[in-house]
Amino acid sequence: MVSHTVLVARLDNAGDVLLQGPLVRAVASAAVRVVFLAAPAGAEAAALLPGVDEVWTWRCPWIDAAPSPVEAADIAALTGRIRALAPDEALISTSFHQSPLPLALVLRTAGVPRISAISVDYPGSLLDVRHRVEDDLPEPERALSLAHAAGFELPPGDDGLLAVRRPLPPTHHEPGYVVVHPGASVPARAWPAECCAEAVEALADGGHRVLVTGGPDERALTAAVAGTRGVDLGGATSLAEMAAVLDGAAAVVVGNTGPAHLAAAVGAPVVSLFSPVVPVVRWAPYGVPTVLLGDQSAPCRNTRARECPLPGHPCLTSVTAQDVVAAVEKLRTAEQSAVVRAAVATGKVVTP
Repeated sequence: MVSHTVLVARLDNAGDVLLQGPLVRAVASAAVRVVFLAAPAGAEAAALLPGVDEVWTWRCPWIDAAPSPVEAADIAALTGRIRALAPDEALISTSFHQSPLPLALVLRTAGVPRISAISVDYPGSLLDVRHRVEDDLPEPERALSLAHAAGFELPPGDDGLLAVRRPLPPTHHEPGYVVVHPGASVPARAWPAECCAEAVEALADGGHRVLVTGGPDERALTAAVAGTRGVDLGGATSLAEMAAVLDGAAAVVVGNTGPAHLAAAVGAPVVSLFSPVVPVVRWAPYGVPTVLLGDQSAPCRNTRARECPLPGHPCLTSVTAQDVVAAVEKLRTAEQSAVVRAAVATGKVVTP
């Protein structure tokens, strides 16, 4: 199966886009050109995905967390742009709580001849491939299953893990540090700033170099968390530059937010401070060594709350700085053991 141009759409945040990596590579293996339709929050991540040839940006009023009103002129402009592109087909990737059907209608009116999506709702003639999945698949596998249903397969030798384009930008930090990323796009998923600051102190006391990362709007947060013991990189990196920083980390301490998936995409081990407001089986860092911290049985479980509904944010405040230090040490020990095992297997070292 060969398609000249395929439009892939994922219209939410950067982390969600990064999880589409295996789907995109499967599509790219059979397409001449892959155009990725992303929300503004996800466009920079889409540009990092191997297999994407062009990124389009559009703010979707039925998916955006702070949606603008639906404007006929805006929908008409998108429809016209897609009609001019004339893709051979489109894949609409959504989270389990999002509907692909409004966008499918736009694509159909733009003349897209073949449209595939996962849909619980009856799609009528809006979809050519209506795919259904079991609950609680990891998100990269869920997305890849859509590609498979649409007739696209990963190329031989592709491991199906997350990935970013390489080479990454240079970084001036000697590898082996620990990254602490205190921010999160959803407040209910963030470890409190004072806990993050305590973790930086404890990691530094344990002999670790600590880098603190964050976006341009998180500079005050990262400065407070870094204190005098960590290196504050808040607002100092593009997403690609953050990927390069994470690539050199011995471990990344992060909540359920985009940089957790960026860490997984560069293969960095993750200490995941995971609030159970969404299922961990779907959204945990994928395919990398991970230590999960946080009470997964807390009453906020599966509420999808954006603000913590419980006093004191107990699912994450139950985690201590020493828990984080222990988790980092566990990952480092496991990594060192894996290196030794690999060396033994290849005959590069001799055990007693």
